[in-house]
Amino acid sequence: MQLITKAGGNNAGIATKQRKQSWLRGNRFRKTILPWLFIVPITLVHLVVVVGPSLSGMYYSLTDWSGIGDAKFIGLENFRNLIFDDNNFRLAFRHNILWLIFFMTVPFIMALAVASLLAQVRRGSMIFRTAFFVPYVLPSVVAASIWRMLYDPRLGFGVVLARYGIPGFDQPYLGDKNLALAAIAFADNWHWWGFLMILFLTAMQNIPLDLYDAAKIDGASRWQEFLNVTLPGIRPTVFFMLMMTGIGSFLVFDYVWILTQGGPAGSSEMLATHLYKEAFQRFEAGYGAAIGLTMSALAGIMAGIFVLLRRRGWDI
Repeated sequence: MQLITKAGGNNAGIATKQRKQSWLRGNRFRKTILPWLFIVPITLVHLVVVVGPSLSGMYYSLTDWSGIGDAKFIGLENFRNLIFDDNNFRLAFRHNILWLIFFMTVPFIMALAVASLLAQVRRGSMIFRTAFFVPYVLPSVVAASIWRMLYDPRLGFGVVLARYGIPGFDQPYLGDKNLALAAIAFADNWHWWGFLMILFLTAMQNIPLDLYDAAKIDGASRWQEFLNVTLPGIRPTVFFMLMMTGIGSFLVFDYVWILTQGGPAGSSEMLATHLYKEAFQRFEAGYGAAIGLTMSALAGIMAGIFVLLRRRGWDI
């Protein structure tokens, strides 16, 4: 009888141990293998859509290729021509730097100023937010076409102002090589700064009101509140958008291409428009790939700067 009881107890213990091991295996499967099974489909899509074209672009940047047929491997010759022989590339790069300086200052100043004012508005603020945000949701083709009509020297706003006795604005903005780049930047900023303002306003509304009350008790002025309370409170948002704007400044294409296609006389040429012309108009796809890889490197440098600052302890 004791042997039977002992055997039954051993069997129950073995069964319990087996169930425990089975549960552990199932739990391990759910925690280690199952998540990867969910990631596999999107990973495959990423490999096909992003990684594959990126690797092929890196290869074609080292070739002489027209975009059709076989590519001839030439090593770093495209990059040598890009740096030492291509005056259009240097001109476009200089314009991208000017674009970077403009968009990392003017729209941020405008957005911070308007957001700080709207943060004090309690009634009707949604009307102002919507009005400032609408240009951002407009397709770039529509917005650029509107500005092309506004800049028209025969029918644009300059002619209307001249009729009302305000001379000096009836200029061929897109046809003057001294004004074209600034005119495009103004049009692009029209749609961009409202988006920044909405982001900054949202960040400002998350700042605890106690900080403003403490600043008022200490006798701080509105300007001191902005410098010592508002800016530190929205600093992560500001720095993140600085990074995104810096990256976008080297990839800008739509407004420039729609309004001037890089003209007149290359006065508004950008790296992206130069790439498009080389790859799809002059059929130098390998050279265009080299320009595109250079643009990606410049954008990566901008992102790397902010990553480095974050690792050094900056609150961004």
